[in-house]
Amino acid sequence: MKILRVFAVFAAMLCLTSPFVSPAVADNGEVNVYTYRETKLIQPLFDAFTKDTGIKVNIVSASSGLEQRMKAEGANSPADVLLTVDIGRIDEAVQAGVTQPIKSEVIDKIVPAQYRDPDGHWAGISMRARVIYASKDRVKQDKITYEELADPKWKGKICMRSGQHIYNNALLAAYTAKYGEARAEEWLRGVKANLAQKPSGGDREAARDVAAGKCDIGIGNTYYWALMMNDPEKKPWAEATRVILPTFEGGGTHVNLSGVLLAKQAPNKANAVSLIEWLVGEHAQQMYADQNYEYPVRAGLAVNPIIAGYGKLTPDALPIAKIAANRKVAATLVDKVGFDN
Repeated sequence: MKILRVFAVFAAMLCLTSPFVSPAVADNGEVNVYTYRETKLIQPLFDAFTKDTGIKVNIVSASSGLEQRMKAEGANSPADVLLTVDIGRIDEAVQAGVTQPIKSEVIDKIVPAQYRDPDGHWAGISMRARVIYASKDRVKQDKITYEELADPKWKGKICMRSGQHIYNNALLAAYTAKYGEARAEEWLRGVKANLAQKPSGGDREAARDVAAGKCDIGIGNTYYWALMMNDPEKKPWAEATRVILPTFEGGGTHVNLSGVLLAKQAPNKANAVSLIEWLVGEHAQQMYADQNYEYPVRAGLAVNPIIAGYGKLTPDALPIAKIAANRKVAATLVDKVGFDN
């Protein structure tokens, strides 16, 4: 009982500290967004949405715990939309029971089926790929498969962040979905044997270590390399490497999503759906490409020139929902092989 009382107090505090009004008196001219994206990265999008529609966007940004917050708030949650990155965070929100299906012909028409939840609870609004940061001096080949990362020829030459990080979890989950658990374990053991050092840092640090000669290839997301090119301190790391778009054998490049979910309570549901549909419109999709260095999910739009310089992206055809379904198995395999040890 004491635990329940503490939880109730915590939930009440969350509601009291929210910048939003209560659902009972929600303003029809507003929409409340909980987001894992940094405010500075998405504020231009919301400003443009408000300019186009007259609907004000209220934002709560956090690096973790938003789905737990929504669950604690329960029926009193002011959240209309959850904006997140990576299928891991998307799936966690659905599993927490804080979303509802997005019923939108616009979404169904524009967002390819492989980038939508079969039950409608989420939709991708932009893509990023998990790629290779290869040393310009030491790596001569310009094509690499994901399967090849376990080849002994790369022994002592790979740098990457923790295998339990959501980005690497998604890659391993994709491998598991394609080949099964046994083969995924064998591959992961091979990649571990090829590591130059204990998994650590982030994607930028993988490029840093390649530049320093600690390894020949690093694993990272497409947009980090572009961001480093615009950072004087980190630009030398990017300039020492080049991006290779790896593929699965007989398939394409592993991609992940920035996604949007409709909150279960959504006091401003109509405005929430309007925002979700606006995010896949040409204006917003081009902003994602130009300002966030991501790939649009809407067909026919150009990517940022830096990203275009990587070469043509051919996304793997594996539905993102199948990757989500293999996340727990992937996490278990990382621990089983002691990947991060």
